[in-house]
Amino acid sequence: MGMKSTLLLRHLSVENANAISGLTYGFPAISHFLGFTHALSRRLEQAYGLTLGGCAVIAHHTELQSQPLGNRREQVFALTRNPLTKEGKTAPFNEEGRVHLDISLLIECNFDADRLPKGESLDLRIHELHAWFERIVPSLRLAGGTITRLGQVQWREHYEERERRRLCMSLLPGFALVCRHDLLTAHHQQQLSEEPDAELLDSLLDFVTLCHQSQQDEAGAVSWQPLDKPAPGYLVPLAVGYQGISPLHEPGSIPSSRDQTTPFRFVESIYTVGQWVSLHRVQNLDTLLWRYRYQEPYYLCENHYIAPSLSVEEDDEEFIS
Repeated sequence: MGMKSTLLLRHLSVENANAISGLTYGFPAISHFLGFTHALSRRLEQAYGLTLGGCAVIAHHTELQSQPLGNRREQVFALTRNPLTKEGKTAPFNEEGRVHLDISLLIECNFDADRLPKGESLDLRIHELHAWFERIVPSLRLAGGTITRLGQVQWREHYEERERRRLCMSLLPGFALVCRHDLLTAHHQQQLSEEPDAELLDSLLDFVTLCHQSQQDEAGAVSWQPLDKPAPGYLVPLAVGYQGISPLHEPGSIPSSRDQTTPFRFVESIYTVGQWVSLHRVQNLDTLLWRYRYQEPYYLCENHYIAPSLSVEEDDEEFIS
C-alpha cells in the first residue's frame, strides 16, 4: 500500500519515556509510537477532517536512566526520590524504567495536497499545516514522556528516488526499527528439523542471549569465544502487540477496569525479533512503516520490512556532503 503523503517530525526530544515493555527494556514499545500517531490523528481530524496512518521510528540517540550496581557490571534503573509521607516515612513507589530519546517519526498521511486547508496558495496551506503540527505535537505525551523539543516539521506528497536518498542521508546518524519475524521463523524451522520439541521461545532467546564456548588449543590453554547469533545485524527482542487470552467482556462487566464504556479483555504480550537498520540502507520508505492490524485474537503492530541486497551506491557522496 503506497503512501499518499508523508509527515516527517525531525529530532523529537523526549524526556523520561517508558523504557520497559513486557519482558524487554531499553526502548519504548512500537505501540507507544502508534498510539502517539493515533492521538495526533484524532486532533488533526477534529481540526481539518484529515487523518494519519502508519508510523516509522528512527532513533538518533537514547540515554537509558540507569546506574551501575556497586562495582559490578550489572545496571539498575535510576529511580525518582518521592517526598516523605506525613508520618515522615519513605513514600512507596512503583519501580519504572525511563529513557531520554532523540528520535524522528515518519508518519503516513491519508490525504494529498487537494485536501489541505483552503488558502491562497499551496505553499501557504502547507505552511499553515506545519504551524498546526508545531503547536500541537509538543503538547502531547510520547510513551509517557515529555516532548521538550521538535526540530522540524516537513510534509510532502511524494519522494522521487534521489529525494528519498537525500532524505535518508539527512537523517543520519539514525537507525529505523523494523520487524524481522522472517529471521525468527527461518531459525525456528531449522531448530525443529534438528529438535522436534524445540519451543519458539528458545529460538527467540538464541537471538538475544550472549553465549560463549570454551576452546582448547594444542598447548592445553582454554579460551572462551563468543558464539555467532542465528543471523547478522543489530537484532533485538521486540514486543509487537497482544494476544487475547479471555473472551471479550461487555463494557462495565469487569470491576475496577480503567474504561467502563469499552469492552474488556485479558491479554498477554507478543514478542518477535526486531532490527535496527541504518537509514542509508533503506530503499523503500513504505517498508519502514508500522501499522495496526487486528486478527482475532491478535492485536498487532505490523511491519513489512524487506531486507535489501547489500550494494554500494556510486553517488552516495553527493548526498552525504
